[in-house]
Amino acid sequence: MKKIPAIKTVMTPFPYSVESGLDVEMALDTMNTHGIHHLPVTRGDELAGIISLRDIRRRMELNNEKTLKVHNVMSSDTYTVDLSERLDSVLHRMAEHHLDSVIVTRKGKLAGIFTHVDACAAFAEFLREQVRRSGGDTAA
Repeated sequence: MKKIPAIKTVMTPFPYSVESGLDVEMALDTMNTHGIHHLPVTRGDELAGIISLRDIRRRMELNNEKTLKVHNVMSSDTYTVDLSERLDSVLHRMAEHHLDSVIVTRKGKLAGIFTHVDACAAFAEFLREQVRRSGGDTAA
């Protein structure tokens, strides 16, 4: 019998991150360059939170400030799990609380990120594997 995999099997390892004291424009540049919508935020070697493209857009619409800092826009209230956390537990909490992302740590240090996009990709692969095992996708 197979066991439920840990989050480390489907997370994006070694994610891009941004320092809390940088201008929001730097975070936007990183997101645009790499086609991502979430960035873990660090303060030195410590995890400080997460910043999302949605948060940046909202804040920029509300404020006419020229130079916003990442720490002014980031959320410090993040869902953070260890590498060994079971995937079903993470997915359940994401769905229950309408979360877009999860920060994954190893011994308290940033190790990965898991977003709703990763969840969809993992589920698509799971479905493909089920079809392969059953011998096809034809209707009965």
